Amino acid sequence: MGCAAHARDSITPMHGVNSSLRPFGATIFAEMTRLALAHNAVNLGQGAPDFDGPEFVKEAAIRAIKDGRGQYARMTGIPELNAAIAERFEKTTGISIVAETQTVVTCGCTEAIVDAMLGLLERGDEVILFEPYYDSYPAAIAMAGGVAKVVTLHAPAFRIDEEALRSAITPKTKMILVNTPHNPSGHMLDAQERRLLAEVANEHDLIVLSDEVYEELFFARPHVSLALEEGLRERTIVLSSLGKSFSFTGWKVGWAIGPAALVAAVRAAHQFTTFCAPTPLQVAAAAALRAPDAYFTEFRADYQRKRDLLANGLRSSGLEPIIPEGSYFILADHSKFEFDDDFAFCRFLVEKVGVAAIPPGAFYANKSHARTLARFAFCKRDETLHAAIERMHHLNEKSAQARSPVKSAVERR
Repeated sequence: MGCAAHARDSITPMHGVNSSLRPFGATIFAEMTRLALAHNAVNLGQGAPDFDGPEFVKEAAIRAIKDGRGQYARMTGIPELNAAIAERFEKTTGISIVAETQTVVTCGCTEAIVDAMLGLLERGDEVILFEPYYDSYPAAIAMAGGVAKVVTLHAPAFRIDEEALRSAITPKTKMILVNTPHNPSGHMLDAQERRLLAEVANEHDLIVLSDEVYEELFFARPHVSLALEEGLRERTIVLSSLGKSFSFTGWKVGWAIGPAALVAAVRAAHQFTTFCAPTPLQVAAAAALRAPDAYFTEFRADYQRKRDLLANGLRSSGLEPIIPEGSYFILADHSKFEFDDDFAFCRFLVEKVGVAAIPPGAFYANKSHARTLARFAFCKRDETLHAAIERMHHLNEKSAQARSPVKSAVERR
């Protein structure tokens, strides 16, 4: 027995995170949240609202719990939610789909991304990935044995460059992963970019995975799903979720919509990952998706007001905001303050100013492109945004102290 215990101890150090996930480490969201708590900072980092979602959605979940709907749902989603997803998709795109074969409900959009990769990729398949990207994308590709081929979207426009896209494609390319409205830039694909994606996908017989979780958060012009482009409906999986449009990010209810054959591949992985999303929350999601038009109109108006509030506050603090067309994030240029990079600036901001933001280098393979940027979330209560803006009014003073520590010490005496 002692020998067996010794043998186990001797091999333990050899085990750990597998090689496909080891390069990713802990997420930047966990690190910045830790720093925000340690320094009692106003947290504009992680994209989670600090307010609750609408009462009618909560009441639907409560009713479902009281009605005894606490057991496993069917793997593909409860029928009323699949139907509500199909109805909402038809209302916003004009595309009629068969709910029973062309939708699947997952534990948030993040799971849907992983399921799509696991269900559709063979080892060595390449996926075109636009940076900056949501940080789960490359990890999901790696988990499925795929290879990410990164194409850079350059600030401040973040538009797709045709030459860069076409040069990234090889005989091994199988999929293009797109996010619109885009996290972290807030850019929304325009008609020219959507046509380009359609041309490339059709020419090379590629699957398109379109992450549209911010589909209801658009401002100057409406969101247009990639599934509407000629030739893309037959090869595109559209992903979305409850969390972003109804402020229930912790409920983790997401879904995938697409051609039956592609959705079947997502389902094939989903059945062996989470199997099903929580039943009462699926009931509530169905009620949410059938909200009146007035809900979505007021939702967007409120977020546009928050966007403008934060943008003006960033500008008055000496930062240069890149005004987003959609989503609830603002990238701002901090080059005026002469920090080495985005990580140095965001660490200074949380430790010395008391405001947490995300260094967008975490969303890049080529991190130098993010050197002068920081990402701020405006999915917060007005008082939270005002508190952050008030603290950032001291940015000039505190950054000068950080650059000249000896002079500052003399002045304080």
